[in-house]
Amino acid sequence: MRGLVKAGILHGDEEELIKSHITAAFFPHGLGHLLGLDVHDVGGYPAGTERIEEPGIRYLRMRRVLKKGMVVTVEPEYFSPTQTQTPITAGIYFCNHMINPLLDNPDMARFIDLEVLARYRPVGGVRIEDDVLITEDGYENLTTVPRSVEEIEAIMAEGR
Repeated sequence: MRGLVKAGILHGDEEELIKSHITAAFFPHGLGHLLGLDVHDVGGYPAGTERIEEPGIRYLRMRRVLKKGMVVTVEPEYFSPTQTQTPITAGIYFCNHMINPLLDNPDMARFIDLEVLARYRPVGGVRIEDDVLITEDGYENLTTVPRSVEEIEAIMAEGR
């Protein structure tokens, strides 16, 4: 949500934005999932655990306590509190079928800067997913893909 506010797409009181669940339209996927034998490995919900159907949370694919040795994906933006580890980042989407209902709803549209949104909509979406090994005292980011504009442009200039 804060990234959408910083970009100027959303504006308003932070608590109101959270309560409105408006960010669910820009982030229509989970926060991560187990990774193992399959892309979306099974077992994210222990027996007896109910799925949450609340907007913005309904896409959770895992509700387990993380333990050393687990490998999970991380899809939302996260930075280590100490900033000593590799930042884990994610993506955002600009899908018409998700955004148009917001624009048709005055209670939601009031949070959106239409001019700024119009500049981002053609992007469609960007998603960066990290694979993370849970360690004894934190995590190790196993993902090594380039992320910065400079890194990506350098690779493109080399013709790779």
